[in-house]
Amino acid sequence: MLRSWSLGVRDPFSPTTLLGCAAEFIGTFLFVFLGCGSVVSSGIVDDQLNSARLLVIAIAHGFAIAILVAATAGVSGGHLNPAVSFGFMMSGNMSIIKGLMYWISQLAGAVLGAGFYREFPSAIAGHFGAHAVNSKFTVIEAFGLEALLTFVLVYVIFGTAVDKKGPSTIAPLTIGMAVLVDHLVGVPVTGASMNPARSLGAALWSGQWKNHWIYWAAPLLGATAAALIYTALFLPTVSSTQKQSTNDLIKNIKNEKHTEAVV
Repeated sequence: MLRSWSLGVRDPFSPTTLLGCAAEFIGTFLFVFLGCGSVVSSGIVDDQLNSARLLVIAIAHGFAIAILVAATAGVSGGHLNPAVSFGFMMSGNMSIIKGLMYWISQLAGAVLGAGFYREFPSAIAGHFGAHAVNSKFTVIEAFGLEALLTFVLVYVIFGTAVDKKGPSTIAPLTIGMAVLVDHLVGVPVTGASMNPARSLGAALWSGQWKNHWIYWAAPLLGATAAALIYTALFLPTVSSTQKQSTNDLIKNIKNEKHTEAVV
């Protein structure tokens, strides 16, 4: 069931929240550093994408997010992505204030992570690994693909890391595999962003802003849809959970009284 939004204005600068922001900053910095680095090191310039380079980029992004989610999940939840945080906010699983603080941390980390390559000639030639829409595809097609790829990612996150019934112990691995598969599908079309911070960091240093709005609007839409659908269908509200517990308690009391009466 859907949950109500929360501004979370009560003590937004608590040590727990600030530590979470620090983890998001460091984690996103490292993810963008590794992600952009995989594009730069694979030697992709313009249309020089081939199967081997595609696999390198997909594996690098997938394994990077897996290890970094594992490293930061205990502190911040391991979002490392404004779209993920937005999905949490829109579905009532995170307060708006905390989500916005995460955004600031993630975007700052992404800019720093991509900027690490500013002295690398190969990075400049490769546009710092910036995302771009393949000219063979329309803007609508690119938008739809980015939204769907992000939907897959966030749906997996909710199914493994958020849902208490899910396999939380392997959540980082499954999330990483979702990113890897998404990259295999999306890199030839849009570069497979799914992460506005990753796109912003590279765009800021490369100056490649064409169709940049897609890498914000589509992931935010896809993340919101996945978060709302999963929350509405599979996650109980606090009140419903408490109600179920109360009903179970009443049933147990009645059963005990019935047993005593029989004896």
